[in-house]
Amino acid sequence: MFFQSIGVPGLIIILIITLIVFGPKKLPEIGAAFGKTLSEFKKSANEIMGSDETEKKAEEALQQATDPVKK
Repeated sequence: MFFQSIGVPGLIIILIITLIVFGPKKLPEIGAAFGKTLSEFKKSANEIMGSDETEKKAEEALQQATDPVKK
């Protein structure tokens, strides 16, 4: 992926460009908005993963309940 090859110098350049474009007064607001967006994304991803695991467990329980006893 592209982001794996950025490295520290690339991040510094991105930070400098962001500072020039938005200015020092807007950076805290942008950082807070980015943090909130990232936390919402992680929360949604965890909910989706949790619902997938719940569905798998329910399917397994249903399959065990309907299958004849194996010996």
